[in-house]
Amino acid sequence: MSGRFEHFVHGADIGIRGIGPTLEEAFAQTARALTAVMVDPEQVAPREPVTIAVSAPDEETLLVDWLNALLFETATRHMLFSRFAVRIAGNRLEATAWGEPIDPLRHQPAVEVKGATMTELAVRRQPDGTWLAQCVVDV
Repeated sequence: MSGRFEHFVHGADIGIRGIGPTLEEAFAQTARALTAVMVDPEQVAPREPVTIAVSAPDEETLLVDWLNALLFETATRHMLFSRFAVRIAGNRLEATAWGEPIDPLRHQPAVEVKGATMTELAVRRQPDGTWLAQCVVDV
């Protein structure tokens, strides 16, 4: 991956941000930032693929729906994810997330993320040409 992710302070919650050369990479990096709120993504082996598809009326809502779909998969499959391949066409996102079952002793989850929110929500191309995708997650 050629992008990066960051966290930013937001009251009692946590802001997550993905930056990449493409919109898809920014969304993938935001997903890594989401994982990094819970655990160190480097400790999550990308063993099992899970396919995720969402659609939304705009890029900002698509980001929130993507992150909440990942959280749904985390909760229902009891998995963590560390690698992401994202494809966006219009208002539809199709992705593969690779991860493994949660091992509390090895992964040592820090916090539980309840959901991605519309707070501080932004998806935009920056002056340097890179894409930024961010929002605040409820912890």
